[in-house]
Amino acid sequence: MNENKNVQQKSVRRNRVAAAACFAAALITTTVVGAQSATAAGVAHRTAAARPAATAVAAVAPGVGSAGLVQSEDLSRQGLHPAGATVALTGRQALSACSGEETMRDLTKGKATAYASVSWTFTTDGLLTESAASAPTKAAAATWEKQLVALVQDCQDEPAGHWYYGAAHTLTTAGGTGHWYPAHNGDGAVSGGVAVLRSGTRVAVVELSGRPAGAPASVEGIAAAALNRLSS
Repeated sequence: MNENKNVQQKSVRRNRVAAAACFAAALITTTVVGAQSATAAGVAHRTAAARPAATAVAAVAPGVGSAGLVQSEDLSRQGLHPAGATVALTGRQALSACSGEETMRDLTKGKATAYASVSWTFTTDGLLTESAASAPTKAAAATWEKQLVALVQDCQDEPAGHWYYGAAHTLTTAGGTGHWYPAHNGDGAVSGGVAVLRSGTRVAVVELSGRPAGAPASVEGIAAAALNRLSS
């Protein structure tokens, strides 16, 4: 029974990757958010945060808004050309191609003090997603980071002919630390990648998927930019 369940989960993950390019194309035609920095939701979030807090705990609780997510200029610096973005503060976006339908709210069991996510589409094939959460403590953030890393590592060992994540690379900036992994398609060529990031009480997972093999080697640059945003 467990074996069948694992096979079904792997199938869901692979189906999500195969659908990434089609999903991206659909978003380009349907999104109502232009290729600008994903700050509109962040402005609303900061405005709400500026109101008097209901309790002392809420007054000091760390938060994360769209301004803490990767921005259009970060992508442009890596040779990517954003076409649109969809931002949410609910924590209900799927974490990565490896997670199936699991969300940040699922992973944190709804215990985060704030959530934020963004899906970026491009003028060519591809999709970039980021999901972030603020933990009530650094210990909780460290636990969630380990869970995200374990999730990614679950897709490092795949049968021949399937996409998979490569070896981990450590990333350290003034704002925090992380690990990024290149993604390989069924032929073994690098095609995007994923990163798990943590800055203080904030954690995030960011993934570039559906890019052709000739895309610029930009995963590390995107991960570094996302980590800097997360720490701001």
